[in-house]
Amino acid sequence: MVDLSVRVGTLALENPVMPASGCFSHEFGQVFDLDRLGALVTKSVTPKLRKGNAIPRVAEVSHGMLNSIGIPSKGIPHFVNEVVPLYASHSPPLVASVSADTVAEFADAAAALSVPGVAAIEANISCPNLEADGHAFAMTPDTTHAAVSAIRQRTSLPLWAKLTPNTGDIKAVARAAETAGADAIVVANTILGMSINLNTFRPTLGNVMGGLSGPAIKPIALRMVFQCAEVVAIPIIGCGGISTGEDVVEFMLAGATAVQVGTASFIHADAMIRILAELQAFCEARGIARVAELVHKARVEHEPIEW
Repeated sequence: MVDLSVRVGTLALENPVMPASGCFSHEFGQVFDLDRLGALVTKSVTPKLRKGNAIPRVAEVSHGMLNSIGIPSKGIPHFVNEVVPLYASHSPPLVASVSADTVAEFADAAAALSVPGVAAIEANISCPNLEADGHAFAMTPDTTHAAVSAIRQRTSLPLWAKLTPNTGDIKAVARAAETAGADAIVVANTILGMSINLNTFRPTLGNVMGGLSGPAIKPIALRMVFQCAEVVAIPIIGCGGISTGEDVVEFMLAGATAVQVGTASFIHADAMIRILAELQAFCEARGIARVAELVHKARVEHEPIEW
């Protein structure tokens, strides 16, 4: 039997597979046993009520999906009182994803979410920062450090920083998150893109642009995980285009300790369970006793050439 357990900082996970924020809800329990996952990651919650973006919010593209949901949210009190109790009977650690418009709001939100039942906080710093003309916090090392350090001061829970792939220097941003006190980084969120409806000659999404996810972005996310693993010592959770057990192996070889699955679950609700089975079968076929042994095995002796 393959040992699928991994550790993300102080959190012990039964296996490395978990949902990506925004691609999962408690209703998935009607399809499969949620206790089979390594962790449970909630949709991002915001301090204020949010309606979300204009419709259409989702568009299918070749080998992926565009979304511009806009993080609709009923606020933190609703999340703490209504959502957290839904997961009380489940064994995987509950990771609360949080999004905010300013550094101060991020810090206050993290403090408010540090309640019994929440095992870790995932700071979605790939969301727009109103103090920096709407650019995502994780676009630069400075704004990343400011947000993560402010959150770190307000919570003792494990803190994961979710980075954006739209930055020009993912390694510097990853180092800034680590220096500011993040216990892990999630690499990465969706890539900014758009599509056009050839019947209307207008952008397909109501918000014009949105985040590209799915298999199309896997090589980019994989490259970023590899780059981050070369410069940080904290665990990395890989995210981007994972739809098979072999994808999980690739991300772990690149340096990820665990992974998040998003778009694949929209296609097949039980995708994460299938991915787990494929991961176990891969390891069994190759005599790999512990999946944790795969982490960063693809490292190289020298720094890869920058293109």
